[in-house]
Amino acid sequence: MSLTATYRLGTLLFWRDRSMLFASVIMPVGLAVGMPLLMKSVVNMATAVSSFQSMLSILLAITAFMNIAVTLTTRRDQLVLKRLRAGRLTDTQLLIGQIASTATQTVLLIVLCTLAARLVAGVPLPGDPLGFAAITIAGAVVLSLLGAAYTAAIPRAELAMPFTMPVFLLAGVSAGAMGPIPLPSWLRPALDLLPTTAVVNAVKTGDLAVPALVLAAWTIVGVGVIMLWFRWEPRRS
Repeated sequence: MSLTATYRLGTLLFWRDRSMLFASVIMPVGLAVGMPLLMKSVVNMATAVSSFQSMLSILLAITAFMNIAVTLTTRRDQLVLKRLRAGRLTDTQLLIGQIASTATQTVLLIVLCTLAARLVAGVPLPGDPLGFAAITIAGAVVLSLLGAAYTAAIPRAELAMPFTMPVFLLAGVSAGAMGPIPLPSWLRPALDLLPTTAVVNAVKTGDLAVPALVLAAWTIVGVGVIMLWFRWEPRRS
C-alpha cells in the first residue's frame, strides 16, 4: 500500500463512517452557519462575524482533533493499525497519510462553512484570503496531529468520545464559540496558547506571527508524544 493509497483510504472511510458523519460534518457545519445567522438576527452583523470566526475552533476541535482520535483508537483496538504495519509503508508514512486525510477534510469543511455563512448569514469573506487559508490549513494539520497523539491517553475505543469531549469544550470556551463566558483574567493568557484559540485570534486580528509560533510549539509536542507513547495495538490486560 502506497502513501497515496493510505490517504485515499482515510478519506473514503471518513465519508463512509455514518456513525461519525453527523458529529464530524453535519453538526459542525450547522453550528458554524446557524450561530452567525442567529447573532445577525438577534444582535448585529459584527457579532455574527465574530461568532463565525470563533466557530472555527469548533470545526477544528471536532472535525480534526476528535475525528482522528476516535478513528485511530477504533482502528487500533480492531487491530487494523497492526495489520497496516505489515505493508511496505513505515509507521511515519501511515500516520502522515491519516493526518493529511483528516486535515484535508477539515479544510474543505471550513471552506464550505465560510461560503455558506456568506450566503446564508451575510458574513463577509476573509479580507486576507491567503492568510486565512494559511492559518486554517496549519491549524487543521496541527489539530489532526494532536488528535493522533491524544490516542495514547485513550484506553479503549468505547471511551474515545468521552475522552475527547473535554478538549472540545475547552476549545469552544477559550475561543468564545459558546458565548461570553466570564473567565478569570489570569486564565486568558493560558487559553490563548491553545492551538484552536491561536487560529481564531489570527483570523480575528490578522496577526499570523504569534499564532504561527503557538502552532509550531504544539507541533513539537504532538510529534514528541507520538514518538514516545503512540500505540499501534490495544494494551494487553
